[in-house]
Amino acid sequence: MSAAESPKAGQVQGDAQIVPPGAKLEELWNEGEFTEGVAVGPDGAIYFSDIPMDEPPGRILKYSPKTGKTTVHSADSGKSNGLMFDRKGRLIACCGALYGKRALVEVLKEGSLRVIVDRYEGKPLNAPNDLVIDPQGRIYFSDPRYVGHEPMDLDHMSVYRLDPDGSLHRVTTDIDKPNGLHLSPDARTLYVAETDNGTANIEPGKTVPPGRMTLNAFPIKADGSLGAKRVLVDFGKKTGIDGMAIDLKGNIYGAVRSEDRYGIVVYNPDGNELAYIATPDLPTNCCFGIGDEAKTLYITAGKGLYRIRLNQEGYHPAIAK
Repeated sequence: MSAAESPKAGQVQGDAQIVPPGAKLEELWNEGEFTEGVAVGPDGAIYFSDIPMDEPPGRILKYSPKTGKTTVHSADSGKSNGLMFDRKGRLIACCGALYGKRALVEVLKEGSLRVIVDRYEGKPLNAPNDLVIDPQGRIYFSDPRYVGHEPMDLDHMSVYRLDPDGSLHRVTTDIDKPNGLHLSPDARTLYVAETDNGTANIEPGKTVPPGRMTLNAFPIKADGSLGAKRVLVDFGKKTGIDGMAIDLKGNIYGAVRSEDRYGIVVYNPDGNELAYIATPDLPTNCCFGIGDEAKTLYITAGKGLYRIRLNQEGYHPAIAK
């Protein structure tokens, strides 16, 4: 589809089994700077990061579907980005660079942070970006670098697996710059967005050409390591996916940031497009609610939080039985 054919923001198209006729994108809140990392809590509330592009520490906000109100959950999030609750109800966050924690952390109930891991082989992480927690409690997280003045000690940008015993393992060597990630409903496939826009920790006046923009599938072995990569979608020179969500049928809801056609694009497990939800600004992430909101997709885009009611229920690997 060309840009001229793209629906206006909030309009949808595609498989009616996914997007019901007449479905509309609803704006819930639009007072942030750069929203990201949307996640549903055990209470059904929706948590999301707001990331400033300078020294302020960032914050985590909480939207209540019951009251329609948005409040501050953490006033100092360490530049949190991706968020997810584990089976114990703990909020786990990826904190990036640009004066951030550069760590995987637990956000405590009063909003303070406890660092879980911030180094690999003794070297500081680049800028943890997104995460997914499998039914066994293993945490897979990406560690690229998109912004930040801090030196990079690692010579790679990778996906890691943190096991319940506290051991940290690098699980990718063939992804140049990992971004969003998620799991298939059988927990046997890890989906990884490779979004190499060329930026990292570059010198003033120096430019680096963008690299690969792909959506990839990795089989997960019994020990949590990954098998051979399979490219599901190659976006070529267009910007690919940031964060993503999965429904119970295994369809992938990717936050595509291509300038000529941005929004949530729904793919089947083979990478074929099924539906498209246009957003008013570049999207960053999405997640499904739970309970009565199980078929509601929440989306962070631009400075705001949005939702749309769909025909499929979301898959939440961290709490799956």
